[in-house]
Amino acid sequence: MHAIKARSDRSDRDAMMSRTSAAHGAFVLPRFLRKPFRIATRLFGGGVKIPRHAGTLGMIGFLSATGLYGMAVGNHTHTVIKATASTFGFAIEKVTVAGNVETSEIDILEKLGLDGETSLIGFNADEARQAIETLPWVSSVEIRKVYPGSVVVSLQERKAFAVWQSGADLVLVDDAGKPIVPLSGSRYTSLPLVVGEGASSRGKAFIETVAAFPDLAAKVRAYARVSDRRWDLLFDNGVRVLLPEQDVKRALAEVETLQRTKDIFGRDILSLDMRLDDRVTVQLTPAGMESREKMLKAREKAAKAAGRRV
Repeated sequence: MHAIKARSDRSDRDAMMSRTSAAHGAFVLPRFLRKPFRIATRLFGGGVKIPRHAGTLGMIGFLSATGLYGMAVGNHTHTVIKATASTFGFAIEKVTVAGNVETSEIDILEKLGLDGETSLIGFNADEARQAIETLPWVSSVEIRKVYPGSVVVSLQERKAFAVWQSGADLVLVDDAGKPIVPLSGSRYTSLPLVVGEGASSRGKAFIETVAAFPDLAAKVRAYARVSDRRWDLLFDNGVRVLLPEQDVKRALAEVETLQRTKDIFGRDILSLDMRLDDRVTVQLTPAGMESREKMLKAREKAAKAAGRRV
């Protein structure tokens, strides 16, 4: 009740003053400016006591606001945070790498982009993970920040499954046929060699099919993809076996039987064509052709001699 009455009395007084001033031709301030005007009058008239350090605090606040604004506009926020956090003991001093066999720690540290002032607070683990995943051997990465100043990097690396020959280039590929790095040195020469267009992506399934015939698989030197339709097997003695586009297992079983019963790979042959269901075509080496011709001539002479005797 008293508050309502006070506001009512104030309104009546303001209205009366307005009418009085209007009657005398004086200037009247609008209602919303009257209170700020009264505060300013009391301030400059000494009626308001200013705190002792208000000016200093106001200046500090103004300078701080100006600095923050300039830092944001100039895109220096990350640099300021890094320097501040390093000053308070959050600089990255230790990096632990686990799971790397093919990937060097130097390459990993380079992708992390650390320097002597990089802080753990300002360190972006997600960006670092994406950078490390661009390394050729890396399959997946996990990065953990351990306060106050350590980073732990855990890698999962890709596994080399075969050597893919495309033209004159030799490239290590994983089991999905995706290239990893060019082949260098002799470390991976024991891996299967797949040759030709489409061989890298389809090689795993075909190699597993041939592995079901261990006597043949042990002698295979290369798996050649022909026109991305079918396969040839190149054996370590130089013999090429031409396989059909369909029913590969049947053809491999026949080759295995020929090897077991007739030692086909011990003969002077260049190739064994298994593409037709009803026959096997054999191409002889030049030496084999010469031996065959001698054998046929000898057989013909023997037949003539036997005829004369009869």
